[in-house]
This record gives sequence, C-alpha cells and structure tokens, in this order.
Amino acid sequence: MTQAQELEQAILARAERLANEYRERAKRSRDSILRESAERLRLREQREEAIAKSLGERSYRQQVQAEELKMQSHLDRVRWNLVRDVQDRLAERLQALVGDEAAYLETLAGFIGTAVGEIERDTLSVRANARDLKLLSARWQQIAETLPEGKQVRLDDTPLETLGGVLVVSEDGRLRVDNTFEGRMARLRAHIQHRILERLLPSGFDTGNIFGG
Repeated sequence: MTQAQELEQAILARAERLANEYRERAKRSRDSILRESAERLRLREQREEAIAKSLGERSYRQQVQAEELKMQSHLDRVRWNLVRDVQDRLAERLQALVGDEAAYLETLAGFIGTAVGEIERDTLSVRANARDLKLLSARWQQIAETLPEGKQVRLDDTPLETLGGVLVVSEDGRLRVDNTFEGRMARLRAHIQHRILERLLPSGFDTGNIFGG
C-alpha cells in the first residue's frame, strides 16, 4: 500500500470516527430535546388542566352562590311575609283586647304604673290616642291613686297617633317609656324574626305578649 493510500485510509477512518461521534452527539441531543419537549408538554398540560379545573370550580362556586342568593332572597321574602302576618295578627288581637274595656283599662293602668316607677322624674305626662284618652279620663282618679307617692302625673289631652297603649314622658321630654302598640312591637320585632328564622312556620314561633305586663 502506497503512502497516499495509507493517508487516504487514515482520513477515512478519522472521518468515520467523527461521523460516529457526531451521530452519538446528535442522538443525545435529540433524546434531550425530546425529553425536554415531553416535559414542557406535560407541564403545559398540567397548567391547562389546573386552569380548566380552576375555571370549572369557579363556575361551580358561582352557580352555588347564585343559588344561595336566590334561596336567601326567597327566605327573606318568606320571613318578611311572616313578620307582616304576625303584625296583622297582633293588631287584630289588640282590637279584641280593646273590646274588653275592663281588661284593656287594667292593661293601660299597668303600663302607666310601670313607666312611672321606671322614670326617675317627679313630674310626668301620659299620652294616648283619642279613644284611650276618653277611657283613661273617665277613670283617671282611680288610676292616679295607684301610682307611686310623690309623683305628679297628668293626662295629656293631645291625642297621640297610635293604635293603642300609652306613652309616658318626663316633663322635660328627655325620658320616656313607650308602651304603645308600635313601641312594644318595635322592641319585639327582633325576637319575632329570630323565632321565624328558627322555624319558618307561622304557627311555630312565640311572639310574646306585647300587651301583657
């Protein structure tokens, strides 16, 4: 073999080694790229799944919240209707009580006596609607005799706009005990609503006696 042939063989052998070396490098690079691409694809799929899951959960929560709002709105309407029903029934009950003059007068006298005892003033006035003023005026002497000693209590002849009951006010107007129907109803409203929330049945709550002691 001539020197030229040996050189050619050496070059070919070197070229083959380089080709093999580059093929291995290319294979490793390709495998690395494929792994990286697969990992990026997996991560992207995970992100897309997480986003889809998040959107799905958000949509579900929105639907649940919408249903809760609708239900709350319905319950609010039911509760309000029940409160109005209670108020109507109590107003009817008041009318029945007013019809029993003796019992009603005793109730008014009790309201007045309690209020006079609670207000730390010596001079007080009692206010009522026109109907009750007539009733109280006719019995005022007897009622006044039952009041605590040292108290000067007068019956104000200016009618008060109320369904019934009395308003007792100090002379300076700073202290008052509101035992009118509306005043006692306002104080009981929270209690009534609480009962309605517990049972949501018009026959299932205790309204108390707004014209009892």
